Amino acid sequence: MRGRINLVAAAFALTALSYGLARFAYGLLLPQIRQDLSLDAAGAGWIGGGAFAAYCLGIVFALMAGARLGERLLAVLAGLTATSGLALVAVASSGWNLGLAMALAGLSTGLTSPPLAAAVGRCLDEVARPKANGAINAGTAAGIILSGVAVMVSAGAWRELYALFAGIGAAVTVWLWFALPAPSRDRTSAVPSVADLRRPGVVGLCASAFLMGAASTAIWTFGANILRDGMGFADNRIALAWIVLGAAGLAGATTGLLTLRFGIGPVHLSALFAMALALIGLGAASLAPVLAFGVMGLFGAAYIVSSGAFLLWGIGLFSDRPDFGLGLPFLMVALGQTAGAPLFGTVLDAAGSWTALGAFAAIMGSAAVWSPQHGARRAENRPRGVGQTPAGDAAALPEQRHVERLIGDQGD
Repeated sequence: MRGRINLVAAAFALTALSYGLARFAYGLLLPQIRQDLSLDAAGAGWIGGGAFAAYCLGIVFALMAGARLGERLLAVLAGLTATSGLALVAVASSGWNLGLAMALAGLSTGLTSPPLAAAVGRCLDEVARPKANGAINAGTAAGIILSGVAVMVSAGAWRELYALFAGIGAAVTVWLWFALPAPSRDRTSAVPSVADLRRPGVVGLCASAFLMGAASTAIWTFGANILRDGMGFADNRIALAWIVLGAAGLAGATTGLLTLRFGIGPVHLSALFAMALALIGLGAASLAPVLAFGVMGLFGAAYIVSSGAFLLWGIGLFSDRPDFGLGLPFLMVALGQTAGAPLFGTVLDAAGSWTALGAFAAIMGSAAVWSPQHGARRAENRPRGVGQTPAGDAAALPEQRHVERLIGDQGD
């Protein structure tokens, strides 16, 4: 029992490090970074997009090499890349240096989730897994809160903050080595096949995740910039808004419970529409800036719940490969963010925040066209992946039946 708690706690810490600090703290600190390094909005967007592109590469590597390296080594590698990237940001002297450092930090986020999902699948029973995955996913919110608090007490010293974050990363990396399980000797190196991507529901999962990721960059990359330039927020008020976003995001720890009660489909749709409303609200908040805090909180809660719903949706489609079931939607979210960050920056420069936020709210709403109503199918009716065995199918059935109960037969 103690070992399982230690596993979830260490996984929560790695998620906070790689997502909250290495990935999303960039948006919070961007106004100060832009001023010091003389970056325009488009350049800042390309740097953010580069970090998301590195995230994509990290996920692909984790899915392909995870079976050979094992969960512990891959998670430690995620911690090392996050720590290195954060340290390099602290000493960046130009946009090019910053871009390379952020790409390395972004790589860590791609390496993070697949081994954690696989470790949870190995060490926890089917009832505990959705709750554990939801709690681990909420680590992003904890990292955001930490970055917000740090900014409030640091008086704009972004380089010192990144150095502090790198120190935290080193400690988390050591913890991971002792908390995650050693590689299993009978582990098979199944590689996802093209046939896996033809499973019913996969196209909808990928399309929805891509559009959600693209639209989310409006706040993750440029939210702090809009608060400063459009509403006149000082750094401490921006940090407070970020803390509100992160604190509300802790509600994502309840995603497993929400899907047990209502099903993945309704939770997924509600979260997408809430984020679309938040983007519209951020534009309207220029008329009443106090609304910005409520808008940021709404977005934070909805984003973490949405990513948790994608996680469970993917695992429902790939219960025989939980790491791939998690990695695929997260990869598509990252691809969307790779495209969305520079696009939003370009529209923001050309047409202003109202137009950019309205357009990206529409993109967010369009992600609701696809929902996991028909996503669950029995493993025996699915094409087998390379290296998958009948015994592997049998082992996957309990987890699959549990996720099928979450999804239900809402559209049947």
